[in-house]
Amino acid sequence: MTEQLMLVIALIGILGSIAQWLAWWLKLPSILLLLTIGIILGQSFIGVINPDQLFGNLLFPFVSLAVSVILFEGALTLKFHEIKGLESVVRKMVTVGMLVTWLTVGIASHYLLELSWSLALLFGSLVVVTGPTVIVPMLRTLKLNSKLANVLRWEGIVIDPLGALLAVLVFQFIMASHQGNAEWVVVIKAFFWILFIGSFFGALAGAFLALILRRHWLPEYLHNVFVLTLVFATFATTNALAHESGLLAVTVMGMWLANCKNTPIEDILHFKESLTILLISGLFIILAARADLTQLLQLGGSAIALFFVVQFVARPLKILVSTWGSDFNWKEKIALSWIAPRGIIAAAISALFALRLEQEGVQQASLLVSLTFMIIIGTVVFQSVTARVLTVKLGVANPESKGIFIIGSNPVAIQFAEALNKQGFEAVVSDSHWRYIREARMKGIRTYYGNPVSEHADHHLDLVGVGKMLGLSMNNDLNLLAANRYKSEFGIANTFILNKEEKNKNSDKHSASKQGKALILFDQGMTYQKLASQLANEWQIKTTNLTENYLLKDLTNDQPEAVLLFGINPSGKVLKVITDQKQTDFLKEGWKVMSLTKTPNA
Repeated sequence: MTEQLMLVIALIGILGSIAQWLAWWLKLPSILLLLTIGIILGQSFIGVINPDQLFGNLLFPFVSLAVSVILFEGALTLKFHEIKGLESVVRKMVTVGMLVTWLTVGIASHYLLELSWSLALLFGSLVVVTGPTVIVPMLRTLKLNSKLANVLRWEGIVIDPLGALLAVLVFQFIMASHQGNAEWVVVIKAFFWILFIGSFFGALAGAFLALILRRHWLPEYLHNVFVLTLVFATFATTNALAHESGLLAVTVMGMWLANCKNTPIEDILHFKESLTILLISGLFIILAARADLTQLLQLGGSAIALFFVVQFVARPLKILVSTWGSDFNWKEKIALSWIAPRGIIAAAISALFALRLEQEGVQQASLLVSLTFMIIIGTVVFQSVTARVLTVKLGVANPESKGIFIIGSNPVAIQFAEALNKQGFEAVVSDSHWRYIREARMKGIRTYYGNPVSEHADHHLDLVGVGKMLGLSMNNDLNLLAANRYKSEFGIANTFILNKEEKNKNSDKHSASKQGKALILFDQGMTYQKLASQLANEWQIKTTNLTENYLLKDLTNDQPEAVLLFGINPSGKVLKVITDQKQTDFLKEGWKVMSLTKTPNA
């Protein structure tokens, strides 16, 4: 039995890693592949993985702790100042709109599936969330206009912890009413006791952790371990004091920590990358393996009808209420109504609640998992297949991607970003050094503060309207890693990096390979060091209009040392990056040439 358990755990780990890689390569939400693998290997098909038999009594604690970490990390992204700065439409979507979805789905599931009112309302609360892990990959594929993309992206980020909080509160109320006491006074007291314990100890743990981090009482190498153990301790302690208050506590703890001033949480967010991939990969394969699809088949048309209510009734009603009185036109409202894939939080919490309710002997509790997975897979697949066609027909997708994503926010990258912005090609610079990011922001350049190849960037970096990547970082290996990451986003033909400085014959031993990952910027001999030296010595990025009387040969005659950088077509909508100074025949009359030229007396 022990050997079998180890083999299954190893299999889950390998398949989870493969699923994550395939999802990245295919530009699909990873949860879709993870759930598919779990369902195929689970009790509904092959039967290789039987979580209840393999893990026994450890299954519920494992799922509980994993969900606590996911909720805590999701709450770390909810900052109150970001909510205040959001458009009124987004605020309505994550408040009134969320309640409209909850009630609509709850009522529909009660009458269509004959679920009890308590289970129906619980199911409704589980599917109100979208989440950045599913919406961001879809937005990058759809290439919506920035107005729609920003609304959907922020809805996914903000509604994740808020929707989870709603589900936790509904579940707590159900559990309080299921303790054998029919008196409403007892139920309400139990509910508010759970609410008090979860909120109080969550806030206390968040304040305690913020104080430790702010005062630097722990060495940096212990931050991640201490935070993880404190999340587990907070979850377990509050659950011991009041059943089912742990999820509320860790959510409040994350929200408190996220909104504390002068508290360094960047390392904790980065730690989320590896931990979340590990937990999500294993967790959802295991949860999907428990799903009993025969239940859905028995429901037949009722389950399909419920999906149609979620897709074509609940979401449009939410958008109608949320956009009332706004400047969104009917085409934009249809696009918003169509796009709302469900994701990780819905799957995790549904499985956790189903396990707990089954232990309490609640009938139909196991249906929660199957129904939630149906909604997740249905919305992700249906919307991925149809949304691009719909948005193009409606005319709300960007016809071209004029933005430029620049790796690095150093002085060279900033000068390039300024020059591109002046020509109408919006540049986005990224860097992990706050000093460089601050300088770019002071110049009005769009920025991403963080590692451009991190999972945080996958979820939060807004690349809507961006079509090219330029690797201008001082770190050659970072340029290469970014090229490898974003070549699937933009294609190798739109992914460029600077050549590396050859310091010695053994330098290749210490650098990442660039084979097949990107095109070389400007020329083989152009390195970051050379660019930085020229720009520091009064060279400048200049734009020249090519006319009948002043062609490219005239420019090169006047400036024989000039380095040709970019060509802009006569319409001003296409930027062509020059990768070879000798292959510039396309630069003809009507084009603009951006070049690095030597100023007089320099």
